Amino acid sequence: MGKPESIVSFEKVSFEYGNNKPILIEVDFTIRHGTKTTIMGQNGAGKSTMFGLITGVLKPTSGKVNVLDNLTIALSHQVIPRGELDMTVREFFEKRFSEKIYDIDPKIDAVLEVINLKGDAKIHERIIKSFSGGQQARLLLASAIIQDPDLLLLDEPTNNLDKAGIEHLTQFLIDYKKTVIVISHDADFLNAFSDGVLYLDIHTREVQQYPGNYFDVVKEISARMERENRKNAQLAKEIQEKKDKANVFAHKGGQLRMVAKRMRLKAEELEEEKVDIRKEDKTIRPFIIPVQDGLSGEVIKISSFTTMDKNHKLITKKTNIALRRGEHLLLTGPNGIGKSTLLESIAKGNSKNKSVVISDGVRIGYYRQDFSTLNFEDTVYESLLQVMSRDYEEDLRSFAAGFLIGANIIHTKIGNLSEGQKGLVAFARLVLERPGLLILDEPTNHINFRHIPMIAGALDKYQGAMILVSHMPEFVQEIRIDEILDLEK
Repeated sequence: MGKPESIVSFEKVSFEYGNNKPILIEVDFTIRHGTKTTIMGQNGAGKSTMFGLITGVLKPTSGKVNVLDNLTIALSHQVIPRGELDMTVREFFEKRFSEKIYDIDPKIDAVLEVINLKGDAKIHERIIKSFSGGQQARLLLASAIIQDPDLLLLDEPTNNLDKAGIEHLTQFLIDYKKTVIVISHDADFLNAFSDGVLYLDIHTREVQQYPGNYFDVVKEISARMERENRKNAQLAKEIQEKKDKANVFAHKGGQLRMVAKRMRLKAEELEEEKVDIRKEDKTIRPFIIPVQDGLSGEVIKISSFTTMDKNHKLITKKTNIALRRGEHLLLTGPNGIGKSTLLESIAKGNSKNKSVVISDGVRIGYYRQDFSTLNFEDTVYESLLQVMSRDYEEDLRSFAAGFLIGANIIHTKIGNLSEGQKGLVAFARLVLERPGLLILDEPTNHINFRHIPMIAGALDKYQGAMILVSHMPEFVQEIRIDEILDLEK
């Protein structure tokens, strides 16, 4: 295909989920060939919805989405669909194409090289769910790249990736010659390749388009908000002065009443000049995760664990770790070494030969990166009510609001929430569960960066035993860590 200026454009596009649930309102923007664009916005603002409109999976309520004829589009989702987890690697990649691709194995090998996921000769036969969360994230990316699309759409591509994986992906995008649109909360990653930003305002449901790298745009948005606030403050002062004078003149009678009327009209005109301030993304309230009552002594003891070596063989390693109340353990190691597997075995209490022993009566709070501890058929209200000690709706609603779970989503099924909103529901449940042992597997995935300091603060202050896996160093630095277990060493 040639290289036209515009390959995708939105013309006055509005989109609603059901009645009175607007996601986008009269949105206009253009994507040009060869650009690398970031979509910014709060969890639930509609970023993934924009991808659905571009791919044609969703249809606008009004307006028009223009996509260049014969434009090939590939989308890397945030998570692998549950129905594809039992596929082999070969079947997973074959599903990306509408027609049968003969001799697909060399193409798979080439794209696995691109995402730095090298395997043995039998990797094509491996089942998708046998891969770690980070490896699945790479496979999702590879499933889009293998299509060699004109437009590559990436939805939170750095989730679950370790440092090496993020560096590999960043370099790939810098070198990529075609068009890319990315949704991500990783600022440094975005700034490495972005040349434009689409800012989706969750309050006005509008989209503003900015040229420039990510950090420049964020700075520009902040400066604009400051200017608008200053202008509105000055107008508010003038408006109040005119109203005060109008009230004084109105009581004096005669011609002064006409002066008062003119002043009130002028105050109304000034009100109309006020700028609609872009409200900054809301942040969840600071919170604490209460510890289980009566927790004392040794909470958990780990004497051995299983990891995957470089030849993809399972090996058992000895250790001697005991966590008491208030002690925090960090698990480290590259994608695929077995961190999530170890966490799951601890949470389910199915470790072999009692290599992990949890004291009787200890309540476990488990944050899984795939949110499978949540029932996707429950509404948010039902999910929170299940772990709430008191059945008071008013308390529940007030509590949920602290996690930005408002009346607009509290009766929504969890399966219909954005991934970021599911994460906030999962944290809200942990608070209500009051665990004695807290297990967290990549708790910053999908979460808006504005919420991360609040989450780090809650984990830092947690008084029970805690085991954490995270590939975000700046997040881990804000949390008290008493011991580190490196599964690679």
